Amino acid sequence: MAGKRIRVLLADDHSKVREGLIHLLEQFPDFEIAGQAIDGQEAVRLARELMPDVIIMDVVMPRMDGIDATRIIHSELPQVQVLGLSSSEDAEHAMRRAGAVDYICKTAPSDAIIEAIRNCGSSLSKQQ
Repeated sequence: MAGKRIRVLLADDHSKVREGLIHLLEQFPDFEIAGQAIDGQEAVRLARELMPDVIIMDVVMPRMDGIDATRIIHSELPQVQVLGLSSSEDAEHAMRRAGAVDYICKTAPSDAIIEAIRNCGSSLSKQQ
C-alpha cells in the first residue's frame, strides 16, 4: 500500500487496552488511528461515520458485544476488515462466522497484531 496509510478504528471497553494499541500503532507510519469506541454500538456508529480500513474489535463489551457489532458492520460495510480481539481464544469461531477476517488473542506478541493489520491492508489494496 505505497503511500496510503491503513486507517484503524479501535473498539475495546478497556481504556488501557486502547491506549496500549495506540502507543503500538503510532510507532508505524503506515497506520493512522481513525477513532476509538468503548462498546459495540459505538463501534458500529463510528464504522459508518469514519469508514476505517480495519477495526480491531474486542469480543466482550457492554451494550453490544463485538460479535454482534462485527455482524452488523460486515453486512453493511463489507469492505471494512474486522480483526477480532480477545483475552480468550474461545470466541474465535463466532467472530469469524460474524465476518471477522482474523482473530488475535490479547496476549499475542505485538508483531502478530501489526502483521494482522498489515495483512488486512494488503487485501484492501488488492480490492481497489
